[in-house]
Amino acid sequence: MPLPLICSPKVQSALDEGAPVVALESTIITHGMPYPQNLETAQLVEDEVRNSGATPATIAVMGGNIHVGMDAQQLVALAKSTDARKLSRADLAVCLVEKATGATTVAATMICAHLAGIAVFATGGIGGVHRGAEQSFDISADLTELGQTPVTVVCAGAKAILDIPKTLEVLETSGVPVITKGQNEFPAFWACDSGIVSPLRLENAAEIAAAHKMRAALGLNGGQLVANPIPKNAEIPLSEIGPVIEQAIAEAVVQKIGQKQVTPFLLSRIFELTNGRSLTANIALVLNNARLAAEIARELVRS
Repeated sequence: MPLPLICSPKVQSALDEGAPVVALESTIITHGMPYPQNLETAQLVEDEVRNSGATPATIAVMGGNIHVGMDAQQLVALAKSTDARKLSRADLAVCLVEKATGATTVAATMICAHLAGIAVFATGGIGGVHRGAEQSFDISADLTELGQTPVTVVCAGAKAILDIPKTLEVLETSGVPVITKGQNEFPAFWACDSGIVSPLRLENAAEIAAAHKMRAALGLNGGQLVANPIPKNAEIPLSEIGPVIEQAIAEAVVQKIGQKQVTPFLLSRIFELTNGRSLTANIALVLNNARLAAEIARELVRS
């Protein structure tokens, strides 16, 4: 069976030339923000990657194909979609066979980026171990994907709605290097500091790229997670966002919201409870991650 993978002309040209490319997920468009902010943010993130010297490759499934790099019309269609599936490793193939529209999570984006030959991926925050996972066993496939697919993922830490200590434990068990850029504290998405010491620290894109190359030289499976703290002027400290998160989680429990609907519900509710401040912070951190990912991609292609 032929691989249903279509790279846009600009992405394919960059790959053929050995130029830096940064993969971008699409669930932030379909499940992370309301329209039209989702479209505006997707365009801003792509522009940030370009302005930082790399080619953006937003990834989504449409019409039975994985599209690596989307044109303006495809981005608009995805942003307005009300029935796009949230795709991870488990349902990527079925979505392709059924020719449905699907937005890629961290795990699915990693898979598709690796198939296309892209080594760096910028996102907002990774999924992880949900609170109460000892009863629900709700653990994101993002964590196991990081343990097996050789892509460097730049994020603002694990989403603060998660159980961060357990998330870090699972990543350690999977052999995933968790590297925080420029500080000792592991960030928590909207907040610069989760109160937890980061397993590893590196100072700049050159060191992160060198670590990526060294893992390949050693024959180690999997990727590496780069935690890039949100800019200080955009953060919502944990002392402020923490009580809001607790309220949203309590409401999700009462309403019996589970599985793939948990994260979209919590992000939407936190947006409401912060009067939109969480969305402003989310946009700032994604742009910050796009800049760092482009820097890493540029370093990776240097001889």
